[in-house]
Amino acid sequence: MATRQWHRTGEGILRILAYLGMAFALFITIFPIYWLAQNSFKRDIDIFAVPPVWFDFPPTLMHYEAAFIGQPFLIYALNSFLIAVATTIVSLIFGTMAGYALARFEYPGRWRYQISFWILSTRMMPPIATIIPLFIFFNFFNLLNTKLAVVVAYTAFNLPFVTWMMKSYFQDLPPELEESAMVDGDTRWGAFLRIALPLARPGIAATAIFSLILSWNEFLLALILTQTERSVTLPVGISGRVTQYTTHWGEISAAGFLASVPIIVFALIVQKHLVRGLSLGAVKG
Repeated sequence: MATRQWHRTGEGILRILAYLGMAFALFITIFPIYWLAQNSFKRDIDIFAVPPVWFDFPPTLMHYEAAFIGQPFLIYALNSFLIAVATTIVSLIFGTMAGYALARFEYPGRWRYQISFWILSTRMMPPIATIIPLFIFFNFFNLLNTKLAVVVAYTAFNLPFVTWMMKSYFQDLPPELEESAMVDGDTRWGAFLRIALPLARPGIAATAIFSLILSWNEFLLALILTQTERSVTLPVGISGRVTQYTTHWGEISAAGFLASVPIIVFALIVQKHLVRGLSLGAVKG
């Protein structure tokens, strides 16, 4: 009887600790977003108030007006949107086909694993280490300060990640389904489009959102490759509010808060597929 009571007490303590850990993780995750949103509605005097003003302050839209009317942040946001969407689409198209080929086709010896490692090894190198050859390359083809240059650079670094992720998802799918389709007269390409691709939708959704986030948030490559208003991305545009003489924290908070909204909305739309996609294919290498 005492052992059973002790067991129940231990389970209760573990459950309380789990809830406390979850609450702490939620607080750490949500607090920066709340702080950013709060500062975007504060006057400068309230932003720098000591002690901090948490709730009792008169809200203002002056920072949103300065950021999106006085500054071309809407153009920067459109540039980021076009670049991120184009990069994600191109990376998914080629990465999905490459991942399927690595998961399904036969290769001599250990070539399948070696090719997979070579593809993944490009993610081990810091992207900024390639900025000099990239700058020279794009300058030679007159592509500097264009969205195309940023899309090509982002795709080069997102493609290995997408390929590796999709390879794992396709490996979790039973190949017998595609073999049955080919026995019934379908081609390999048809089996890929009509059987494997629909079944891999959760994996595609999870991979797409990670690729989109990486492209939307990237800063260093865009900083070097873009300098004009027609191609500058939102992170680079936001950093421009840090000047030699002052830092416009209110405008940075307003632009940063709105910059997070599209990604949050996209994640909410695909969350049903995202949760399943994260648990599918993630343990195979």
